Amino acid sequence: MARYLAKNLVASGLASRCTVKLSYAIGKADPTSVFLDFHGTGRVDEDEVLEFVKGMINLTPAGIIKTLDLCRPIYSPTAAYGHFGRNLPAFTWEKTDLVSDLRNRFGL
Repeated sequence: MARYLAKNLVASGLASRCTVKLSYAIGKADPTSVFLDFHGTGRVDEDEVLEFVKGMINLTPAGIIKTLDLCRPIYSPTAAYGHFGRNLPAFTWEKTDLVSDLRNRFGL
């Protein structure tokens, strides 16, 4: 989910570099921490973007499963050649489908 968010933030033009960190605790659905860093390349305020993203995306495990459609048999394609940086339809974490929403919200 962190990769999905970071890719969308960069693709929307909000920053040219982005790090997203999510941390969870056993027994808690909501993340214990959500961190966003544009590494000085942001065109808008990081805190404002972070609050928007937290309200826009369900970051619970169930929300991640639903957003990325992870209840599919996708294990074979991910077992060979890695599962990052490949723009295959099954790799939903590589999509940049939030770009228009982010651009509209932040006026880009």
